[in-house]
Amino acid sequence: MDSLTQIVLGASVGETTLGKKVGNKALLYGAIAGTIPDLDVFIGKLTDTITATEWHRGFSHSIVFSIIMAPLLGYLINKFERKLNLGWKPWAMLFFWGLFTHPLLDAFTTWGTQLFWPFDWRVALNSIFVVDPLYTLPFLICVILVLFYSRSSKKRQRINQIGLTISTSYLLLTLILKSYATTKFEQALKAQNISYNEISTRPSPLNTILWNANIDAKDNYLIADFSFFDTQPITFRSFPKNREKSKELLSKTNVQRLITISEGWYILEQKDNNWFFNDLRFGLIPRKNKIPMFVFSYLLEDNDGVIIATEVAKTRSDAKFLLSSLWVRFKGN
Repeated sequence: MDSLTQIVLGASVGETTLGKKVGNKALLYGAIAGTIPDLDVFIGKLTDTITATEWHRGFSHSIVFSIIMAPLLGYLINKFERKLNLGWKPWAMLFFWGLFTHPLLDAFTTWGTQLFWPFDWRVALNSIFVVDPLYTLPFLICVILVLFYSRSSKKRQRINQIGLTISTSYLLLTLILKSYATTKFEQALKAQNISYNEISTRPSPLNTILWNANIDAKDNYLIADFSFFDTQPITFRSFPKNREKSKELLSKTNVQRLITISEGWYILEQKDNNWFFNDLRFGLIPRKNKIPMFVFSYLLEDNDGVIIATEVAKTRSDAKFLLSSLWVRFKGN
C-alpha cells in the first residue's frame, strides 16, 4: 500500500501495543516501523531495473526481517528513551507488529509480498489497489482523533480500536467483492463459449467497484473489466502472446527474470523495431489515442548479448486521462 496508509496502520498498531504506557510516542514509533519495509525502494535505486523490481517487497517484507529487526530497533529505542525505563522488550514488540503488519497489508495487493522469504512464493491476494481511500481515510481520521485524548483515556483506546476494526473489515470485504467479480467474469466467459486456462482478477485504481481480469486463452490473453453498476455484457479484448515470434528473446536470462517477476502473465510485443515486455498483472492504461499501454512495460535492448530492461515512463497526461476514464467506467456501461 501507499506510504500514508502504512504510516497510519503502523501508528495504530503502535498505539495498540504501547499507547497506555508512552502515549503519542507509541503512535510515532509505530508510524516509523510502518515505513521501514518500504526503504527497499531507495536501495533499489542503486541497481538496475530488473534487480530493483526483484528486491521490491522481498526480504524487507518478510517474517524473517520482522523477527530480526524488532529486537535491534527495540534495543536502540530503549537506549534513546531510557528515561521511560521500559526495557527493550516492549519496544521490540511494538516494532515487530509495526513491521509485520506492513507486509500483511501489502499481501492483499496485486504486487504482493515475499512474506515467507527466503522461499520464492509471493503472497498476492489481488483484492485491493495500492491506494484505496475507503481503506485509508476512515483509518486516518481515527488515528488523528486519538491525538486529542490522554494515554489513559478509554475513548482514545476505543477510537483506535474502531479504526482497526473498520480497516480490517474493509480488507475482508474486498475478498468477498473479488470473489463476486471473478464469478461474473467466469459467467461471461461461459456465456460466450470462450475456453481458457486461467483467470486473474484485481480491482482498478482507487476503488473496489470496478474490476479488471486477465484470462489466459491459449495463444492469446483476454483482458476485460466489470463494474458492479454495469448493465451490458462483459466484453473481452484479445492480445496475442507472440511466443513464437519472440523465441530468441525468451532464451535470454534477463527476460526469464522478468517472466518470473510477472508470474507468467506477460506479452512480448514488437513496435518500431523495438521489443517491449508487458507485465499484464496491473492491466492497461486508457489513452486518448486509443493505443493500448500496459501499466508496467519495459523496453528491451540488447547490449552485447545482455538484455537491458528500461521501464516505459508514464506521463501526467496519461494519469489525468486515466482518472477521468476510470470515473466514467466506474459508473457502469
